[in-house]
Amino acid sequence: MSETKLEKTRRRNDPRDFSILRKSERTRQNILDTALKFLWSNSFRDMTVAGLTTRAGISRPCFYQYFADLHSLMEDLLKDLEREILSVAQPWIIAETNPVVKLGESLSGLVEVCYQRGPLLRAIFEAAPMDERLEKAWNDFVNVFDDTVTTRIEQDQAAGLTPDFEARHVAIALNRMDIGILIHHFGRHPRSRPQPVYQSIARIWISTIYGPEVLTTFEE
Repeated sequence: MSETKLEKTRRRNDPRDFSILRKSERTRQNILDTALKFLWSNSFRDMTVAGLTTRAGISRPCFYQYFADLHSLMEDLLKDLEREILSVAQPWIIAETNPVVKLGESLSGLVEVCYQRGPLLRAIFEAAPMDERLEKAWNDFVNVFDDTVTTRIEQDQAAGLTPDFEARHVAIALNRMDIGILIHHFGRHPRSRPQPVYQSIARIWISTIYGPEVLTTFEE
């Protein structure tokens, strides 16, 4: 499958790109990428350091130069995902004009990121209830987006762009909906096509935050 324009741009600007990383950074990124590939068809509970190092073509001592254990590896992957999502969400987060259009742009970026990182979402979501350390990492992850969306909604309410409702409760509902939908469609192979997933999510977010009458204009 060929890269989309956004994927190519992100890869060129991504400091993890192997072509510009130092050897030590390439080794670390190789471990992270190998873990992500493993999670496409396996659960976190099936991951072992021995299996991961074999797949990555490195030694166990090499693994421990970069990660204290598998949990720290997963926490780093989740932090990377958080940074990627926050990056693509910036158009809406900082929008001073046309927030509806910017929200659509940000949601499109979210879908594309999770199309690539879906198995990580699934693996940590599934493991978190049975693993205290991953549960904390997961809760910290989702709280970042609950706070971010709440703040943006409250700003739009203050500007008269959004109806008066309990912003945080709505933010939590929208984020939890996204998690379920994105894991369902992108958590394992075969993945769903991104565009219908984006259209479904965008309809719900825009009509919920800005009203159904705005949605009609957005879709034209």
